[in-house]
Amino acid sequence: MGAIELVEKSQLTDRPNMKAGETVRVHVKVREGDKERIQIFEGIVIGMHRGGARASFTVRKVSFGQGVERTFPLHSPSIARVDVVRAARVRRAKLYFLRGLKGKAARMKETRRA
Repeated sequence: MGAIELVEKSQLTDRPNMKAGETVRVHVKVREGDKERIQIFEGIVIGMHRGGARASFTVRKVSFGQGVERTFPLHSPSIARVDVVRAARVRRAKLYFLRGLKGKAARMKETRRA
């Protein structure tokens, strides 16, 4: 193990195994002034970007007819927790094609979670 991996090992947090196509519920800590609250962002994981402590994932949802994408650092302390709601069978690692689809066409084939 190199020096960089040794330093980053202490910064890693325990997150569920996620992959593209799964619907996740991300509990994000939001600071407003001196108060802190939890805000939930639920959507489909369209991409995972691996890389130890620098890993991130992109979640897409449709809010009031408008597509919203948000990229979260996987091991960030601002993420309280991540829940995997639904798993889907996909044949791509990055689901960027969902950006061009609407309504029922943007649904994923659901699978059973083990």
